Amino acid sequence: MRTERNLTRRIERVFARLDREPERPADLDIPRMSRHRVVLFGLTLSFYLAIVVAVLVTSWLVALDWQVMFFRPYQQWPEIHAFLDYWVVLGQRGPTAVMVMAWLGWRSWRQHTLRPLLMFGTALLLLNLTVGAAKLGMGRAGPHYATLVGSNEMWQGGDIFPSGHTANAVVTWGILAYLASTPRARRWLSAVSAVISLSVGLTTVYLGTHWLSDVLLGWAAGLLILLALPWCEPLVARAEAVIFAVRDRLRSRRTAPAAAPQPVPAPAMVPRTRRPRPRTRSAPASRSAPPAPPAATRRSCRRGRTPPRRAHAGHPGGQQTPRGGAGNGAHGHDRPAAGLTARRGSPTDRGHGTHNQARTAKAPGTSQVPGAFAHRRVSPSRSASPCRP
Repeated sequence: MRTERNLTRRIERVFARLDREPERPADLDIPRMSRHRVVLFGLTLSFYLAIVVAVLVTSWLVALDWQVMFFRPYQQWPEIHAFLDYWVVLGQRGPTAVMVMAWLGWRSWRQHTLRPLLMFGTALLLLNLTVGAAKLGMGRAGPHYATLVGSNEMWQGGDIFPSGHTANAVVTWGILAYLASTPRARRWLSAVSAVISLSVGLTTVYLGTHWLSDVLLGWAAGLLILLALPWCEPLVARAEAVIFAVRDRLRSRRTAPAAAPQPVPAPAMVPRTRRPRPRTRSAPASRSAPPAPPAATRRSCRRGRTPPRRAHAGHPGGQQTPRGGAGNGAHGHDRPAAGLTARRGSPTDRGHGTHNQARTAKAPGTSQVPGAFAHRRVSPSRSASPCRP
């Protein structure tokens, strides 16, 4: 229980310390290509070329390679063979690249910068170009495929010179020291990366997969890449600025409010003018249009006089009497105007039925008027004047 509690406390302390790390350190120590670094790069390059020349001329270094191979270390210490089979994985490019990239990715997210990932990618690119080109160019065969004792085994179609495991261990673990935030962390990580790269190189010699000269050249190749990284800093900074600019542009496009659609002008409302429909009132079937007055009547209306009336059929000679004058009828009263109809069932009709029938005989060329109105005086207001509509 105490052990578990102590382990939990330690993990909590580690995460608490990581949380105190600034999100984007302003005083980040970026390595510069100083004079002593340039001198160290020159010395390492000289060492690299010296090893290549020593192998090409089959010098004492090639003889040392054969002596170590005949010694067969894996047979001298077989008890550590199983452990070293797994330890050499720390020099393989695939597993180590995944582990280191995971750590550097977290640091990039924490510090809001792409520099760790970009520098690691740049180091791997340089490693593939330089080490791969040297392997394919010299084509040296390994100890297990050697054909002639004492020969350098150059241009035999191999790909072991320089050692890829050794160079990869130097670059992969050395990049952690290169990207350290503080000088103290850089010293510690430099020591750890040196131990891992040296042990991985010697493990390949123990397993018999590389010559000793291959491991020496692999150490030099990895160290040259780490020393040359400050020259790539301006290019990495420029690439980071371009990536961030593209990211900000994409974010602005996503978060920008959508443009409001322009209001479409409504079509002009033209008032519809309704044509007045002619109101045609059909007269009832029982009523008929009044007959048009004769020409003489129209002329008399224009002069302001009352048109003459036609004499009743019962008057002799068919004489006409003006309105309001004494007529020649049998009863001496005005006859009703044409157009007025007799009221049926009136008392007058009942008393003078036979007499009216005799007096209302229709003469040729005259209109028939009921005899019931012959003895009645028609009021001027109720008379139907042909001048009125």
